[in-house]
Amino acid sequence: MIKIHRTVIFPVVVYECETWSLILREERRLRVFENRLLGGIFRPEKEEVTGEWRKLHNEELNDLYCPPNIVRVIKSRRMRLAGHVARMGEGRGVYKVLVGKTEGKSPVGIPRLRWGIILTHSLPAI
Repeated sequence: MIKIHRTVIFPVVVYECETWSLILREERRLRVFENRLLGGIFRPEKEEVTGEWRKLHNEELNDLYCPPNIVRVIKSRRMRLAGHVARMGEGRGVYKVLVGKTEGKSPVGIPRLRWGIILTHSLPAI
């Protein structure tokens, strides 16, 4: 099951994640998804003393498999894309889309965070 997780599920989940603008609620949902998936792979275990079945805690799951954290992978891929975009010229379409502002009216409601602002949040604290 771990091979399936590494080769199929994880790449599908993080596909095109470089351009996502995640908010904390979405990051939390991704972590919950990852922990539930690992909890299904590593089934509950039987305690030796009481003989009862119990689910493994998140720390125990991380000790067993130590997967790359989904949110950390997304942030690192976002930084890698930012490096590629920064090396492009200002005349390139990708540079204009990811760095520039859109034209026209914005939709009603609270706007999503822009990619550039999310990128600054992804930078490690020095």
